[in-house]
Amino acid sequence: MKKNTLVLSYLISLSLIFASCSQNTDNSSNQEPSSNEINVGNKNELPIIDFEEEEHDFGKIVQGEKVTYDFKFTNVGKSNLVISNAAASCGCTVADFPKEPIPPGKSGKITVEFNSEGKSGYTEKTITVVTNCEPNTKILKIKVDIVEPTKQ
Repeated sequence: MKKNTLVLSYLISLSLIFASCSQNTDNSSNQEPSSNEINVGNKNELPIIDFEEEEHDFGKIVQGEKVTYDFKFTNVGKSNLVISNAAASCGCTVADFPKEPIPPGKSGKITVEFNSEGKSGYTEKTITVVTNCEPNTKILKIKVDIVEPTKQ
């Protein structure tokens, strides 16, 4: 008798656990979607970052020079563009990007500065731009040929 009561108690407990799990699943459909779900469902409403150029070649520069270039872009999407980061592949390259949202139809720029101090020869560096677009990253590239200064 005790064994049957124990088995019955066990089965009732399992039934209650499964019932509570299925209730949580049913209630989750009534919850607000997360921002990721909203973005996936409304891809036509996302911002779109459109760069004039995604690659820039500085050509030949003299070792020790600092050079800059503005990667110009336009938000051709339907909602505000937010750039959360623009990180260079090394410390010799620094990217400055707009911190405020860029409305649809408006333009902006990411200014990249390359310091050739201590470098020589042909070099390529990348800048990873992180946005609220889909996909959320864009890779920009700079190229430069660094020559040693002439000795007099």
